[in-house]
Amino acid sequence: MEISLETKLFEAAAKGNINSLQKLLNDDPLILDRVSLNCFSETPLHVAALLGHIDFVKEIISKKPELTSELNLHQSSPLHLASAKGHVDVVRALLSVNPRTCMALDRNGLTPLHLAAIKGRLEVLKVLLQAKPDAARVAVYRGENILHLCVKYYQLEALKLLVENICEPEFINGRDIDGNTVLHLAVADKQVETINFLMSVAALEVNALNLNGMTALDVLIKSRRDMRDSEIEESLKKAGIFRTSETNIPSINVNHQNIQKNSWKRLLKQQDDWLEKKRSALMVVASLIATMAFQIGVNPPNCIRQDDSLVDLRQSVPHPPHLVFT
Repeated sequence: MEISLETKLFEAAAKGNINSLQKLLNDDPLILDRVSLNCFSETPLHVAALLGHIDFVKEIISKKPELTSELNLHQSSPLHLASAKGHVDVVRALLSVNPRTCMALDRNGLTPLHLAAIKGRLEVLKVLLQAKPDAARVAVYRGENILHLCVKYYQLEALKLLVENICEPEFINGRDIDGNTVLHLAVADKQVETINFLMSVAALEVNALNLNGMTALDVLIKSRRDMRDSEIEESLKKAGIFRTSETNIPSINVNHQNIQKNSWKRLLKQQDDWLEKKRSALMVVASLIATMAFQIGVNPPNCIRQDDSLVDLRQSVPHPPHLVFT
């Protein structure tokens, strides 16, 4: 059975064989065009980028630069794959052709920069940050930013690199959907080194409140206790972090006030809902009592008092004196 040219092309990409690529292009100058139209999974550029075959990548993008924008089944571009694997030269080559792919989102809503951070590819991070710094500000699932991802995936060095390059208060103190900053997450996960590093960041709001009205110290106190807690608590207190129950907690900025206001609104709404339910229940009970009183008035009991004796209306026979009820 004869192997198709497309199959030979993918085999060449997997091996990084430029000679085979050039021969295939001589035999069929349109082979790259057909592959980009007919391939529903990955292009040869995806394969070469994933495996780090830089010379093969350069040869393909010189012939068909549009392939840099093609996505696979996971909505990943070749740049996503090269960034996740840490192939710096491939990343540079792809960016030189199409720097816009630095902002592309895969199926999980992640940019190549997010993937490089999650995997701890520091050299790739530097290249991507230089090409598109705004990619670091793209929020992901649940409102998390790239710093949240660094904490979640234990990438302290990537976190340091990002903070050094983008030391802006709004970025450093970004909150997820629950109002948690990176400090909240680091404390909840007892990441001592990460916490100590964050304490040295001047732009960090140490007493930031999440949507539950909790500081990082509150999170620590309410978390499951272990042997690292005393060290973490000491670091937090040295940095001037308070519990919200303490009277000497410093004034809270506008963002924190908004968070508290939203929390109070939710609490008041819950109280209003509770009162409304109680009110409805009382109305039902009152209606039942009124209905029962009306029924008794219209249909009195079988025994009524007549001339100081009781008469059974069913038999019209007076009860004996010892059965009279008063």
